[in-house]
Amino acid sequence: MKEIKTIGVLTSGGDAPGMNACIRAVTRAAIFQGWKVYAIYRGWEGLINDDIREFSTESVSNTVQRGGTILKTARSKEFLTVEGRQKAYENMVKYGMDALVVIGGNGSLAGAMELAKEHDVPVIGLPGTIDNDLYGTDSTIGYDTALNTIMECVDKIRDTATSHDRIFFVEVMGRDAGFLTQNSAIAAGAEAAIIPEDNTDIDQLANFINRGIRKSKNSSIVLVSEKDGGAMHYAERVRKEYPQFEVKVSILGHLQRGGTPTAYDRILASRLGVAAIEALQEGQRNIMVGIKDDQIVYVPITRAIKLDKPIDKELINVLSILSI
Repeated sequence: MKEIKTIGVLTSGGDAPGMNACIRAVTRAAIFQGWKVYAIYRGWEGLINDDIREFSTESVSNTVQRGGTILKTARSKEFLTVEGRQKAYENMVKYGMDALVVIGGNGSLAGAMELAKEHDVPVIGLPGTIDNDLYGTDSTIGYDTALNTIMECVDKIRDTATSHDRIFFVEVMGRDAGFLTQNSAIAAGAEAAIIPEDNTDIDQLANFINRGIRKSKNSSIVLVSEKDGGAMHYAERVRKEYPQFEVKVSILGHLQRGGTPTAYDRILASRLGVAAIEALQEGQRNIMVGIKDDQIVYVPITRAIKLDKPIDKELINVLSILSI
């Protein structure tokens, strides 16, 4: 196997708090090994269009506390084509990149796998997404910060819900995964969470109305995953089926992606960034570096992106018990 002397690092897909801490860790860990680091701006689009510059240890100073990504991120339709990936590879060759570290979610890591297959380049994926939906890691970079952001927002919404005796449906991000919705519902003391994983034959809304509205509870907060019509869908149903209740909707949207990363996300991102360089030193390729039981683990990228990450059903039970 070719000795690695130069790497490229990029962020792709949706931004997540902690990405900068991860870029910093990858950069400094690589320089510590005597490697050269090229920062690729605007994700795969930047690799195609030669938006690349060399990073020094000073390039990542004062970034660990910043949200978003200093490397920017963009969706790239061109990278979805064989020709686009060929251009990306040619720029890797141009800069002498021996390997690539990709920080992103499901789509970003899927793109990394395609590039690795077609051009035989070592790729290391790092799980950067607030959705926490990548298989093989207990937590993804940005998830903890997003949880805290949602919790703070719901705390504020409850003041209004209580003052006006209303039911609030609060829509939370997460794509096809309900981790953010379920856990932030527990953290914020919500009365219910409607998530894709709880897709039994039981009508989740009817179950909530029948169980969750008590004489002692004039107001309620229900957290809803953004899938299948999200909060608006359930609010309309209540207006039609249970007109006695006053209903409001709050869609949290992109504020969930922003903000200063929590200590947990900064530490996780730093550990994963250093581990990515160590994995390359060991000759690893086409793996995602994750965390399991507080230990660094290597997961084949194909497994990380193709297998569904199960939600712990105990969480559903906990919320059900505590919302009486």
